Amino acid sequence: MLDRLIDWSARNVFLVLLATVAVVAGGVYAVKQTPLDALPDLSDVQVIIYTPYAGQAPKVVEDQVTYPLTTAMLAVPKAKVVRGFSMFGASYVYVIFADGTDIYWARSRVLEYLSSVQGSLPEGVSPQLGPDATGVGWVFQYALTGKDQSLADLRSVQDWYVRYQLTKAGGVAEVASVGGFVKEYQVIVDP
Repeated sequence: MLDRLIDWSARNVFLVLLATVAVVAGGVYAVKQTPLDALPDLSDVQVIIYTPYAGQAPKVVEDQVTYPLTTAMLAVPKAKVVRGFSMFGASYVYVIFADGTDIYWARSRVLEYLSSVQGSLPEGVSPQLGPDATGVGWVFQYALTGKDQSLADLRSVQDWYVRYQLTKAGGVAEVASVGGFVKEYQVIVDP
């Protein structure tokens, strides 16, 4: 059978070349249409609820913020796991959804349930949703350097100028600042 295929190919060179061009064109089209990721996001669909509660101990944060939020999020449709973490002055609640759940649908459901639990939280505490991206999406790191610039000056440039310009770029969910010294202003009232 192989001998007959070779004989036929030798007699029909034009058809073999035409088939080769068609296969190559189909391959080029397939490569251009295939979405590629350097690091594919295999993580679950999750929504993070961050709640600052300044100056409170982890036990207080757990009792007054994390527990009410966690119990309310257990009722969110398609939520398969709800995890709450309390630390000094902050609460994190992770709502992990079933595979195939649309991230924006999940975020809107969490916002609905968040508005219903808002009344049972302490005065002045307002939960906020984390960015609509996962840690796997961390694709770019950079460092600010400057001759005769202190770490505090560089951090101020990052926080007040660079971060806002990068946030405007398409596809950027969050710009996380790490390092440097955060400039702090204190107002001391003289009674």
